[in-house]
Amino acid sequence: MPSCPECENSLDIEMDEVEEGDVVACEECGTEFEVVGVDPLELSRVDEDYDDEEDELIDEEEDE
Repeated sequence: MPSCPECENSLDIEMDEVEEGDVVACEECGTEFEVVGVDPLELSRVDEDYDDEEDELIDEEEDE
């Protein structure tokens, strides 16, 4: 069973049911990860500020 990169708690992930693009959360620390690879399993931390920064860039481009 894979472990959380943040707190090393075991992640409850069904390896045969997970797909790229899925978001999983650690039950212990609450950190969310996006599945970026399934063989082998690769996780990327979901950055909550990323969407806000992207929206700000789009707004700035529209103002020009």
